[in-house]
Order: sequence, then structure tokens, then C-alpha cells
Amino acid sequence: MTRTMTATTPTQVLELYRAAVYAKDVEALMQLYAPDVRVFDMWGTWAYDGADAWRTAVSEWFGSLGSDLVRVEMDDLQHTQSGELAVLSAFVTYRGLSAQGQELRSMNNRLTLVCRQDSSGWQVIHEHSSSPADFESGKVLLRRG
Repeated sequence: MTRTMTATTPTQVLELYRAAVYAKDVEALMQLYAPDVRVFDMWGTWAYDGADAWRTAVSEWFGSLGSDLVRVEMDDLQHTQSGELAVLSAFVTYRGLSAQGQELRSMNNRLTLVCRQDSSGWQVIHEHSSSPADFESGKVLLRRG
């Protein structure tokens, strides 16, 4: 299932990310990340240091989906680039779909990627995913309003 795909532009990283998540293709997704990546994800762990740690988390995520799929949509993409570094940020919607395409659930969050270009293309060296928390209740807001 995995095809070797390299991102030739920073924004192509996002296109390949969406495709790999929808396909639940761990290896295709991991091709987008540098070996020394650091990921600040929303769920359970403060940081994943290195591609091996992130691969374990991604494998667990995809494995937890069963036959469900995840469609990733991005809004208000902002992108800046200087030389071999680029920063991308967007508001993201993750839609859980049944194998038949029916929406089962969705959530919003914020995503920032720092990408570095080398001879093999663009790779993520840092990812930060977050959602704001309600000050009074401490609950994370998973709907952008």
C-alpha cells in the first residue's frame, strides 16, 4: 500500500498527510517526518521525541480505528518559508467516517508544522497540535466556534 512519496513543497506535506491518514498508511505518513522529529500531540503524552516514538503513536491511532476512516480538512492555512525551513499552520477538522462514508464524529484542532528541506524533499521536524481549553472548566474545546 505504501508508495514512496516525497514532498517537493512544504504545502505538499499537508496533501500527503491527508492522503496517508485517510489510507491509515503508517509508513506513508512516517515518510513525511524527519528521524529527529519532535511532536507535541494533544493526547496523553507531552512529547514524542524521534520518529520511532511517533510511529508507535500513529500505529496505535490507526489500529484503534477498526474499519473507520479519517478525513482531514484544513482551513485558514498560513505558510511562511525562508531557505530550507518552512512553517505551516492551519485549523484542522478530523472527521471519523464509517467504511461506507457516513460521518460518525468530528473534532477540530490547531496544527503547526515546522518543515525542513534536504536532498530528499521536505520533512516535518516539529509538529504541534492543540485545542484551547475553557478557563473555568478546564475542558478542551474540540469544536471551533
